[in-house]
Amino acid sequence: MTNTDTTRETADAESAAASPAPSRRALLGWGGAGLALGAAAAGGAVAMTRTGDDMDPTAADTGAAVAFHGTHQAGIATPVQDRLHFAAFDVKTDDRDEFVQMLKDWTAAARRMTAGRAIGDGAYGGLAEAPPDDTGEALGLKPSRLPLTIGFGPSFFEKFGLDKRRPDALVDLPAFAGDDLEASRTGGDLCIQACADDPQVAVHAIRNLARIGFGKVAIRWSQLGFGKTSSTTPGAQTPRNLMGFKDGTRNIAGTETDRLKKFVWVGDGDGGHDAAWMTGGSYLVARRIRMHIEPWDRTSLQEQEDVFGRDKGEGAPVGKAKEHDAPFLKAMKPDAHVRLAHPDSNGGITILRRGYSFTDGTDGLGRLDAGLFFLAYQRDPRKGFIPLQRRLSASDALNEYIQHVGSAVFAVPPGVRDQNDWWGRTLLTEEA
Repeated sequence: MTNTDTTRETADAESAAASPAPSRRALLGWGGAGLALGAAAAGGAVAMTRTGDDMDPTAADTGAAVAFHGTHQAGIATPVQDRLHFAAFDVKTDDRDEFVQMLKDWTAAARRMTAGRAIGDGAYGGLAEAPPDDTGEALGLKPSRLPLTIGFGPSFFEKFGLDKRRPDALVDLPAFAGDDLEASRTGGDLCIQACADDPQVAVHAIRNLARIGFGKVAIRWSQLGFGKTSSTTPGAQTPRNLMGFKDGTRNIAGTETDRLKKFVWVGDGDGGHDAAWMTGGSYLVARRIRMHIEPWDRTSLQEQEDVFGRDKGEGAPVGKAKEHDAPFLKAMKPDAHVRLAHPDSNGGITILRRGYSFTDGTDGLGRLDAGLFFLAYQRDPRKGFIPLQRRLSASDALNEYIQHVGSAVFAVPPGVRDQNDWWGRTLLTEEA
């Protein structure tokens, strides 16, 4: 990022099987768990300018900035970037005033980084005897459409006497069939989602927020992601996941204000207790999903297409010619992923997805540690992800090739409204 005082408020949009196995069930000795991986869960490249709630097409520029201020936090309905660095933090201080000051400092830093500016006095030119205000690895880089999004986990509300302000919708996720969750990749008091078209910009953002929070928070776990697997802008090619299938065909678009209001944004009166602070926010479910790549790559093309309920080339549902043709669900296998995940099979359940692929080396047994880092925003997890995942984990054919190994849920407050506002103000103060 350049150390300049010019704030740019224009954001753009998103700019083989080997020998077939006799049966997918014969391949695996380890369990799986379902998720809306495929194109059923409800999806591009047009440029956008974000001004409050408005998103209008403009000239494409992958180096542009995403506006930081608005009714809702950026990074939810905002056009999806190419890279991700996601971090969950544990709170280490019991001093509420100290924590509030950290959130104010974080907000000030986020405001500058998303505009393409260095933090404070920057990485050089300041007091030689003190560490610089910015770590410097993003100097000279464009903003790369970086939005920063904060959320608070269920465990956060046990701190600072905030139990009564925990929204009813922020429930601990139940155990789902096939889960094999690792404690080191699960939970967290709060999270930061950094997305960008340049991976160094996203990593720089998380690194600097962690540095500012030293002694007050500590990273519990983090995840790098690449190759977005969902889109929030209609009109562009639908992304593909690591299984080679188009993903997110029916995703909510950032311009669909009615659907966003119905399915994503928390409304007046939602939440119960003293939870008005969440109005205009959303709820985030994050799941790290390991894909069993090697068995999948030895499965026949027909079997792969039966598992998803779509063809691998065009992405068309069974019996149809084009990706966006309305699916005839009964033409699919009873356990096909699209059939089970489709809103018509789930009483209209719809979530907004912003997932990314990941590859984190190997597992020590010669198998890729790769898969999908699933991010889903919704108005209420009790009416969104939880019932959907219960259905999928029970009978989705895809379960034999995937397993959920990390999990977290967060309340994502409304946006920062102006220069005097800060992340979490509506939660941590009595101000409206």
